[in-house]
Amino acid sequence: MAPNLNLNDDNSLFNYVVKEGNGVKGLVDLGLTEVPGRYVQPPHLRMNKQEVASSLENVTIDVSELDGPNHEQVVKAIVHASETLGFFQVINHGVPLEVLDSLIVTAHQFFDQPVEKKAVYLKEVSPSRLVKYGTSFAPENEKALEWKDVLSMIYTNDADARDSWPNDCKEVVLEFIKTSSEMVQKLLQALIGNLGVKLDDSRLHELSGSDIVNMNFYPACPNPDLTVGVGRHSDIGMLTVLLQDGIGGLYVKKGDQNASPGNEVWVEIPPIKGALVINVGDSLQILSNGRYKSAEHTVRTTDVESRVSVPRFISPLPTAKIGPFPELVARDGVARYKEVIYGEYWKSYFEKSLNGKKSLDFASI
Repeated sequence: MAPNLNLNDDNSLFNYVVKEGNGVKGLVDLGLTEVPGRYVQPPHLRMNKQEVASSLENVTIDVSELDGPNHEQVVKAIVHASETLGFFQVINHGVPLEVLDSLIVTAHQFFDQPVEKKAVYLKEVSPSRLVKYGTSFAPENEKALEWKDVLSMIYTNDADARDSWPNDCKEVVLEFIKTSSEMVQKLLQALIGNLGVKLDDSRLHELSGSDIVNMNFYPACPNPDLTVGVGRHSDIGMLTVLLQDGIGGLYVKKGDQNASPGNEVWVEIPPIKGALVINVGDSLQILSNGRYKSAEHTVRTTDVESRVSVPRFISPLPTAKIGPFPELVARDGVARYKEVIYGEYWKSYFEKSLNGKKSLDFASI
């Protein structure tokens, strides 16, 4: 046991895990045989195996066909998935397999480092606002912590990234951004075009100009049924592009988003080698006046081996105004959301612990 660490004392545990930067990885490396109480989730927030649907319709889309004779069918598939589940997977997306494999290896290498190498990026001491290392989602505001450590890198331009991101991560993450950007633009154009909305380049940039890549690390957990890797939430941006490793554990709420606990149906988004997971964020749900759905999702822990994932979050600029597109309000006869400043929406989101799709209340009428 580490000196000055009492697993049964919340303050001692919080200092060790959060303030000193040891994270969940540091706890696991102590040889834990059971989860500390601070990580035990309330029963209604755990993933009940009975709630998990056994099958999911195949929502794997070959996005290279957007450039061919099957363009309309591919757009229909993207739109259908975005209107129903809010999640789909893409193949032939332009990111080389060796880049995807390297991202997984690099994520493991970063979190396997001694704590002093990672703790230099804790938000209180990080040399740059563009990079932050930490644990859980909002540990200061959470009653039960998530079983997750995270490295977050804000992308502004290549030069800033090379100056500030961790040396071992920056080149492969830059390559991920470079090789996935064309696909992201095509998806946004397909989804916005399907709404009958035309945007000029400056407005499209305003709605998708923020770019963050995270590396998430979920250590193997001695009591996976008591914990969560990520709490139930929807993302708040436009689109998320996610690389999973082969272990699995990402679950999406299906059907009635307001179903009461016990009546929910969850489906796993299965890992597919070489595929990327795409999910709709709150901003796109708001702009589409509710047509596209930002699905509630969560991550389970496992006792088998440590898992990593690498999401890229495409979001509006902080100063951007987001509200239903006027063309849709005219057509629908009603605005289902009010116009908000994205930066204020972001601030509201990160001031609280994750809580399903409650984040949308900020923009609800």
